[in-house]
Amino acid sequence: MEFDSEEEAYNFYNEYAKVIGFGIRKHSMHKDASGRIIDRIFCCACQGRRAKDKRDVSVKSHRPETRTGCCAMMRINGRYTRNYKVVNFIADHNGHDLVSLSKTHFLRSHRRITDVQAQQADDISSSGIAPKAGYYLMSKQVGGRENVGFIFEDYKNYLRSKRTMEMKIGDTGGVLEYLQQKQLVNPNFFYAIQVDEDDLIANIIWVDAQMMVDYSYFGDVVSFDTTYRKNREGRPFALFVGVNHHKQTIVFGATLLYDETASTFIWLFDTFAKAMFGKQPKTILTDQDAAMAKALAIT
Repeated sequence: MEFDSEEEAYNFYNEYAKVIGFGIRKHSMHKDASGRIIDRIFCCACQGRRAKDKRDVSVKSHRPETRTGCCAMMRINGRYTRNYKVVNFIADHNGHDLVSLSKTHFLRSHRRITDVQAQQADDISSSGIAPKAGYYLMSKQVGGRENVGFIFEDYKNYLRSKRTMEMKIGDTGGVLEYLQQKQLVNPNFFYAIQVDEDDLIANIIWVDAQMMVDYSYFGDVVSFDTTYRKNREGRPFALFVGVNHHKQTIVFGATLLYDETASTFIWLFDTFAKAMFGKQPKTILTDQDAAMAKALAIT
């Protein structure tokens, strides 16, 4: 067979792999002097063996081994022709498990959000539907999750990458400017922002001067939960609250989070303690969240 481009060859082999029940990846390539790819190998995702990690001794939970040394592959070459010709093809696998067609959407090479699905995800998100409910809606429309073409993590990551412009560090009119203005008015106003690898705001916590004073007197017992959410993004909004000597509810701090993972809560509780000059509550009441319990045990 011959293909007009490397991408066309990849798509063909990926579709073949989907029918058979395995994932693929690009293995190696050669380029000519002009930078054009003239030799490329597409192989089974189980090709090769994982290299020994020097940190194995200190790792408690190892990732499952997925590479089995499988030799199934397709090699294309365009050295002497304009098109890419299949010069080697190995169909046999080395005995590793193949998956059924209903489960191929879990394999990385077969997971892709199309332009139409991306637009639909944007519409669902702008309607105020939370990510889990949005993904469930999309899977319901196509007759099940196996027909969507991607998993929930892909859906959530896509929405994260599409976060609005005001969430970028330095954008005028954004959250950062608002917090900075509050601090200019009152130097005792405290805020902290955690950003992700794209310099987008992930988590925010803020504490004003009155909250600090209240916490110094009544911060032995704190209640914290993430029940409340912003409608549009479905982001957890939470308060650190307590009770004063008049049995009135008082607020010690507020936070807007991106997710409810253990790493997020570890950052949050550490930062809250720093805002309160190192004072930690003797008792904290939470909803029975496993990630939160793990973070509290660490911090």
